[in-house]
Parts: sequence; C-alpha cells; structure tokens
Amino acid sequence: EQPELFNVTRTPSSDRTMDLGLAEDHFSRPVGSLVASDIEQLKLAIEECKKLILELPEHSERQKDTVVKLIHLRLKLQELKDPEEDEPNLRILLEHRFSKEKSKSVKQTCDKCSTIIWGLIQTWYTCTGCYYRCHSKCMNLITKPCVRSKVSHQSEYELSICPEIGLDRQDYRCAECRSPVSLRGVPSEARQCDYTGQYYCSTCHWNDTAVIPARVIHNWEFEPRKVCRSSMRYLTLMIPRPVLKLKEINPLLFNFVEELVEIRKLRQDILLMKPYFITCKEAMEARLLLQLQDRQHFVENDDMYSLQDLIDISTGRLSCSLTEIHTTFAKHIKLDCERCQAKGFVCELCKEGDILFPFDSHTSVCHDCSAVFHRDCYYDNSTTCPKCTRFTERKQDDIPEEKKA
Repeated sequence: EQPELFNVTRTPSSDRTMDLGLAEDHFSRPVGSLVASDIEQLKLAIEECKKLILELPEHSERQKDTVVKLIHLRLKLQELKDPEEDEPNLRILLEHRFSKEKSKSVKQTCDKCSTIIWGLIQTWYTCTGCYYRCHSKCMNLITKPCVRSKVSHQSEYELSICPEIGLDRQDYRCAECRSPVSLRGVPSEARQCDYTGQYYCSTCHWNDTAVIPARVIHNWEFEPRKVCRSSMRYLTLMIPRPVLKLKEINPLLFNFVEELVEIRKLRQDILLMKPYFITCKEAMEARLLLQLQDRQHFVENDDMYSLQDLIDISTGRLSCSLTEIHTTFAKHIKLDCERCQAKGFVCELCKEGDILFPFDSHTSVCHDCSAVFHRDCYYDNSTTCPKCTRFTERKQDDIPEEKKA
C-alpha cells in the first residue's frame, strides 16, 4: 500500500495534476505554522517521494511526474532553509568586489561550500575581479583574498615544474582551508595541484585543468593538468599578461621550436614598421596598429610573451593571424601610401634595385645609423657603412683647427 501522502483519488482529467502533488499544498506555508515544522514536513514528503519513485514502473509517466514533484519539494526546502532577504548589490570582502547576480536560470556552483546555487530561490554573488562565486550565506566564511590583487602586485608565474613539498610538510592539511586530508581519502581526499605542487581538499580542488606555464617554458608541453580552484583563477587572469621573457628563462627554446623563431622575426618587423605608422596621417586614420590591440606588447617589444601567445603559437593560430597583419602593414608602407614609400632606402653600396625597407627579408640594417642595404652587399662590403663614414667626416670637419692641432 502506498503512503498516505500519495494516496489520492485519480480521474482521467486530474491524473497528471494529482501526480504532481499540486493538490497537496507543500508550496505555501499554513497560517501560524512554524518554519521548523514546515521543514520537517517537507523532509518527510521528500523521503516518501523517493520511495515512491523506486516502486513505480521505470520510465512511466507517473514516475516522471513524481521526479518533478521531488525537485519542487527540494527547492521549497532549500528556500525555507535559506530565505531570500534584501541584500546589497555590491559587497567588498578581502579585496573581493562581490556583485549581486540577477540571473535566475544559470546553474552555478558555490566556490566556498561546493554545492549548487539555485538562482531561483537563493541570493548569490560573483567577484568582478576573480569571478569567485558563492551563496550570500557563505560570504562571511570566505578566507581567501581575491587573486586579482595578487596578479596586480605580483605578476609572475611559478616556473618550477610541480614544486611538491610533501603532504607531511603540510601537516596533512589542505594548503588553503587547513582541513585534514590524506591520500587514502579519510577524512577527505588529498588532491595535488600541478601548479603549486601542494595538496588540497575536494572543496578547494575540483579537478579543474589548466595549461601549466613551467611545463610550457621548459618542456614545450601544453597538456592541461589538474589544479586547485585558486590556481585556476590565478592562471585564468594571468594568461593574457606578457610576463614571460623567454630569452632569459630558456633561450634554448628558440633552437628547438621553429615557430618561435618565425614569430620573433614577425614581431621584429612590426617594430620596424611602427615608426612609419605613427608619423603617417593615413595610417593613424585607418588605425592600423589597433589590429594588435589584443596583443599590445607586440608593438612595444619583441621579447615578452604571454602564456596565451605561447598556446596560440603551438596551435599555429598566432602565426596565421600575425602573418596576415604583417602583410597588411607592409602593403600600406610599400604600395598604398606615398608618404611611407618616400621613407624607403636605396642601397648605397650597389646603388641598384628597388626601394628598400628595414623589414624586407633580403636586407640588412646598420646598427649605428639604421641605413638599409641589400644583405649580400652589406656582408660582402669590407669597408664601413657609407652613411656612418659621412657622419664621421662631417663631425671632423666641424671641429675647429685649434682642437685638431
């Protein structure tokens, strides 16, 4: 015999309505009743619902309707446990800037308690800096500062590969919340973060994966590894920042990765093109340099890389996009703009050939005066640069006879 909770008279017209339990008013609080009694009644109803689901024929319409009812009962229970109150739209805590979320349909997970955020009935916040999400009720339990402040004050990566210190050095506690952990999973499973090398509990480590900068720089390895939540947020914020100076960290990488050499040459060419654009009215109006607005460091230097740059180099995406931009820039200078063409060079060693530009592949540039020559002419010439020679002679002519004596 079924429990009384579901023992209702069924008619064809009311069959589906009664199965959903809408005839039983679990969704409004009786006048004068206590919240505690409501919660107990809902818990009993949920248990009865579970039993009925197991007893009903699998995939039957009544079983499906009972599942829907179970969901509604659980939502109501959660609402009574965590009643919505008037919450401020902005809250600041441990350098987090929490903004009250208005989305009700998106399913999220609380970064503090690791349970689901039911947007329909619960108030929740997201940090605008590091995107930390949590229930309103969990905010006073947060102990981890916003990682954006760390990014702002300490923009550097851990460059040792998984620098493990051992669980004993952590006193068998989570590196973040200090709750007890062990490799046996009692009382909580110890999960290692491949970025920090430390161990975390399952609340602070959700088995998220990320590309590890140290493995990229030392091994040119891009396989995502498991990291804790705080490392995941830090790496996400750091990925577009150009903080990696490869020629100092691992200069040998350029000997083994041909794509890096290609990208370095393209970047060097773009830096040589930049003076043409900042003195050209047409280029400024066309905003040509804005094609690199997502990689601003490409128009500032040729040796700093972001982790995103290296990922895009490995996939070939950066080579394609940068080659296309390089072609557009060169076309403007050499073909489209008469002002830029007028700033070209004639090889003073052979005085033959077309107009030369410092970013042409077959040219060489004098390091002292920036004059441009055919590469073959420059290296075959045993004398000094003609332009530098003229400068030297001119300086000597300007020196008074008394000083020469």
